[in-house]
Amino acid sequence: MIRRLLKEPLVHFLALALAIFALYGALDRNAAPAGDDIVVTGAKIEQLAGLFAKTRQRPPTSSEVKGLIDDHVKEEILYREALALGLDKDDTVIRRRLRLKMEFLSQAQAEAATPSDAELEAYLKGNPDRFRIEPRLALRQIFLSPARRGEAIEQDVASLLEAVRASPDADPTTLGDPTILPTELPLTRKAAIDQIFGGSFAKAVAAADPATWVGPVKSSFGLHVVRINESEAGRPARLNEVRDAVAQAWANEKRLQAEEAHFAERLKRYRVRIETQVGTTVAPGRDP
Repeated sequence: MIRRLLKEPLVHFLALALAIFALYGALDRNAAPAGDDIVVTGAKIEQLAGLFAKTRQRPPTSSEVKGLIDDHVKEEILYREALALGLDKDDTVIRRRLRLKMEFLSQAQAEAATPSDAELEAYLKGNPDRFRIEPRLALRQIFLSPARRGEAIEQDVASLLEAVRASPDADPTTLGDPTILPTELPLTRKAAIDQIFGGSFAKAVAAADPATWVGPVKSSFGLHVVRINESEAGRPARLNEVRDAVAQAWANEKRLQAEEAHFAERLKRYRVRIETQVGTTVAPGRDP
C-alpha cells in the first residue's frame, strides 16, 4: 500500500512543493531582519549627513557622522520601545500628526494634476465675483496740514481750489504743505488708495468728474484738494489677467474634493455609533 502511494505522481508533486516551501521559508527567515535588529543603511547615513550639511552649511566630520548615526539608533530604539509600551495610543499630538499625513496622501493626487486652459476658463466663469477686477482711480492731490494751517485751513482750501481751477495744470508739488504722501497716483485700486490715505478717501473722490479739482477731501492726515486724472470701472477679469490666482483656487478646490472623496471611501469601512453621554442635555430644535 505504502509502496503504491510512493509511486503516485501526485505524492511526488506534493513532496516537491513542501520541500520548495520549506526552503523558501528558511531563506526568507535568513534574509529578513529580526524584530530587534536595527539596520542603518548607507542611504540613511547619506540622508542624515545631507540634513546636517543643509542646516550647518558644511559637510559633517567623521566624528559628527558617528554622532548622527548614534542619535538615529537611539531614536529608533526609543521609538520602538514607546510603541511596545503603547505610548502612541490616545496621544492627541500623535493623532493629529497622523491625521495630517493621511490628508497629505489624499491631497497628493490632486496637487499633481495640471489644469487645462478650458478648465481654468470654466472655473473663472463659474466664480466671476471671486476674481473681479476692482475699480481703479488715478489722481493728483495737494495736502493741507491742520497742524500748520489751524483754523484758517477751510479758507485756505477754498483759496487753493480757486487757484488750481484757474490753472488746471499747476504743479501740485509746488502747492500745499510738505508731506510724505504721494502727490500723484497711477491707476490704483480703491482699497489700496484708502490704505495710503486712510479712511474712505477713495469713496469721497470716486464720484468727482475727471480733470476737475475738488475739495476739501478728508484723510487720516488732514485735508486735500484732489483731481481725478482717470477712472476705470470694475469688471469681470480675463484669464490672462488672473491665471495664477485662478489656478491656485482651482487646485485648492480639487484638493478638498479629493480629500472628501477619499474620506467618504474610508468611512464606508466603518460603522459609527454615537452614544449620548449620561446626563447630557440636548436642547430641542433644528440645526441651522
